Order: sequence, then structure tokens, then C-alpha cells
Amino acid sequence: NGYAIPAVNCTSSSTANSVLEAARKAKSPIIIQASNGGGAFMFGKGVKHADGAAIGSVALAMHVRSVAKYYGIPVILHSDHCAKKLLPWFDGMLKADEEFYAKYGEPLFGSHMLDLSEESDEENISICVEYFKRMAPMKIWLEMEIGITGGEEDGVDNENVDPEKLYTSPEQVYSVYEALSKIGDMFSVAAAFGNVHGVYKPGNVKLSPERLGKHQEYTKKMIDSPLPKPLFLVMHGGSGSTDEEIATAVDNGVIKMNIDTDTQWAYWDGLRAFEKEKRDYLQGQIGNPTGPDKPNKKFYDPRVWIRKAEESMVARVMVSCEKLSSKGQYDVKEEDDAAPQLGTPKVVASPVVLVAAGAIVGSAATMLMKVLIK
Repeated sequence: NGYAIPAVNCTSSSTANSVLEAARKAKSPIIIQASNGGGAFMFGKGVKHADGAAIGSVALAMHVRSVAKYYGIPVILHSDHCAKKLLPWFDGMLKADEEFYAKYGEPLFGSHMLDLSEESDEENISICVEYFKRMAPMKIWLEMEIGITGGEEDGVDNENVDPEKLYTSPEQVYSVYEALSKIGDMFSVAAAFGNVHGVYKPGNVKLSPERLGKHQEYTKKMIDSPLPKPLFLVMHGGSGSTDEEIATAVDNGVIKMNIDTDTQWAYWDGLRAFEKEKRDYLQGQIGNPTGPDKPNKKFYDPRVWIRKAEESMVARVMVSCEKLSSKGQYDVKEEDDAAPQLGTPKVVASPVVLVAAGAIVGSAATMLMKVLIK
């Protein structure tokens, strides 16, 4: 449709609310995603638990589901890069999906990402296939990565990787399509085209989004597709990318772009600017330029300075909506028209009805036995 959806990493209810607010103001669909580290932070850094990252990611998802309806825009819950060593985190979220699905008929998350790009292509694809078989019946979207995104993200360090590995080949992308399309069509490929996590000076990173068009052409030819762009592609490491690079990526079939570093800075920058402006009011609970006995609570109240951080992040997410052309794609729905997000429990028979049915069946069986004996 000529646009991509911003996918923003969130680590708290505050950052999630900022993203929802930005999407509402921009009239844009939005993806809120949790990383392994973000989930662990959401769980709490003061306690250790083997499943802390999964628990925190689920908590973030439940928060978003609790409030999303009131923002009136389409929201997708997604989990970000999951390397092989982080599969227990992935398993924990998938278990939550299955439990939610059993109760409500839909998964908790709408999408998950497996990033096994550090492994061989064969192992990468085979693991994705096995997980996709488990996800497809619940209609959970699978995003996978083939080829490597440079830089460092959530403990996965590719800063010194061979530069050639930063560019995925059309044959690699097609091998993913060939394997996953046999299971379902709800999948996307994060194909590397020089992407690097983090932000760098212009010119220090060489992106080649035009390569994505070659992937589309090759797969189209191999499957004889009538579609000009049969692949759903994803852009990672987009922080600091030029408007032209982003537009070229979208033109070549990118439907989602990850945003993290830029929004992290924006959140901090809002706080930084507030502290700079109000510094003389933030040096003690009492006493400021208006008088030695004047209270400062209305300046150091967390709701004040956190809100300044949120406002700055909201503005930055809206910039991404503009760059990806998702702005204005959806009219905001008011509460009465918006779809519920916590799920509607499946209709199940009342225990009383089940007991009564059991009694009737039992009585019928008894009567049949008596007839047969006679």
C-alpha cells in the first residue's frame, strides 16, 4: 500500500503510552515491540528470575492490550530480535500466546521475530520452520532475519562482522520463502542491505536498499507470481538513515521498520531539556529562585519530568510515521467503535449444562442396557 509501519521498542508503560499517543496523533497503525533486554527491564531489575524477560514482555503486552482500545488506532504487539541463545525467552512468550489463545481464540502477541542470522542458513531456516508450524495455527506472524545487521543490539554484537555478510543475496531470501510458504503466508524477511544497529555519522554506514528490489524480482521469477512484490520485507538498523534510503526501502516492499536508538535519545532529550530549564527548581525539595521557602514538588514530581520525556518521544515517533508514509492511513476510532483488546472469552457450556447432559446420557445408557438384557 505504499507505506511501512513503524515498530518501536518499548521498555515501560511510559514508553508504550508515548508510542500509542504518537500513533493516535498521526492517525497511523503502529507496532509496539519488546526486546529481551526490554522485557527484563519491564520485569524489574531488582529481582532475578530465569523467565524474567518473558514475564516482563508479557506484562508489557498486557498493559498495551489494557489501554490500546482507547487510543483508537490499529496496534500490533511484537517481540524483537531473538538469537538462538535467547530461545527460552521466545518459548515463554509463545506459551503465553497459547494460553491466551485457549481462552480468547487469539494469541497475546500478533507477531514474533526469530533472529538466527548468526547460525548457518540451513539451521536458521529449519528452526524457523519448526516454530512457524507452532505459530501458524494461532495466526501469529513470523519475522525472521537472514544476513546480519551490524552493530550491537541487546547483547548480540556484530560490530566486527565481515562487511560482505551485511548484504543478503536474492537466493538466500528465496530459500526462506520456499521453506516458510509451505506452512503459511504470514511471515516477513529482514534481509540485510548494509544495516547497522545504533546511530552513526552520515556516510559511515553504506545502505543499499535498492538490493531489496532484486530480492523481489528473483522470488517473483522463481514462483511465477503475478505480484510485482511478492515478499514482505523488514528494515532494521534504520536509525540515522536518510529520507531517500527509507523511501527506497518502502518502494521495494519494506512493510515494517524498527525504531529504537532514535526514540531512546528523544525520550532522554525531553528530560534533559526540562532539567536544563528548571535546574534551579530541582536542587532540593524547598527553595528556588522565587523564594527560600518555596516548595519544588511540582517540578520533581515524576509525573512532570516523565511527561516531558514522553512528549519528546511522541514527537520523534510521529517523524517516523511521516517518513514511512503511515501518517494519515487510519481514522481514529472512538472508544465505542474500537475493538476490545483484552480478548473476549470463548463461549463454553455452563457447568450446570454439562452435568445435566451427563446425567441424561447416563440415564439413556442405563435404559439401553436394561433393554438389551431383557
